Amino acid sequence: MFSVLNLNPALPKGAQPCALTIGNFDGVHRGHQAMLARLKVAAAERGLAAAVMTFEPHPREVFTPDLAPARLTSLREKIELFKQHGIDRLILVHFTQRFASLSPQEFIQKILLDGLQARWVLIGDDFKFGAKRAGDLTLLRQVGEQQRFSVESLESVLSDGERVSSTAVREALAQGDMAKATRMLGRPYSISGRVVHGDKLGKELGFPTANVQMKHNKPPLSGIFAVELAGLEGNGLQGVASLGVRPTVKTNGAATLEVHVFDFHDRIYGAHVRVDFLHKLRDEEKFADLPALILQIERDVVDAKNFFLTTK
Repeated sequence: MFSVLNLNPALPKGAQPCALTIGNFDGVHRGHQAMLARLKVAAAERGLAAAVMTFEPHPREVFTPDLAPARLTSLREKIELFKQHGIDRLILVHFTQRFASLSPQEFIQKILLDGLQARWVLIGDDFKFGAKRAGDLTLLRQVGEQQRFSVESLESVLSDGERVSSTAVREALAQGDMAKATRMLGRPYSISGRVVHGDKLGKELGFPTANVQMKHNKPPLSGIFAVELAGLEGNGLQGVASLGVRPTVKTNGAATLEVHVFDFHDRIYGAHVRVDFLHKLRDEEKFADLPALILQIERDVVDAKNFFLTTK
């Protein structure tokens, strides 16, 4: 049964022995999925719980907030993906300067061994830990030999000869290369959120939209997309989405996700939905007036419908 353990800031008590992997897991891409699959196998072989340790917020949001990368997944989305991949236990670390100041040896002894009862540990080939990122695979293996816990590393997963990473996924999304992002993620990139009330402009323009509340402060992509909407009756509802600041109608607006679902008229305020981004139609742009915007939306709807027809 899936459970979440908050490490904030006290150490857990009475934790059951586990097989453990550690990382940020932003996006839970194919490289992460390979780690989760290996973790589950090792845990089953040893009769241990399959546990994942991840961090909230992202460490770079603590150290260099202005330079922190756009998040691929919110915490809720990441938790849902861990559930889907059959993980038994999620250890959620509240990442602070205090936690970051733990020496590598303290991290291993206090957190991994005394706190979490880790008996088998899996890390990526580039994993660093502890104060100043001084801990690495070599140190972890040395301590493992002394303390009698096993350590394994997993090599990077490649997609078309390129290393699959959260950075590579972000770059593909920023460039509008949805096919490449899908290959690296093993699924279409998506954003989940609750449908909330907006300014009703879409309805006034003749294209009613679902305004999806985002947890991403700076989403990793923008523009106009052919999408599918999941979470309602009839999953995979086709539509066109706008993700951006809406420069024609707003000045210095916040990023907004609006989805126009084809031939759909139900009221869905409050529903939690997932928007799957399948194909980028164009970049966001500012139009001279609303009639020009309406003409472009009409073209976007036609282009999105044509995309779905050609991908059947």
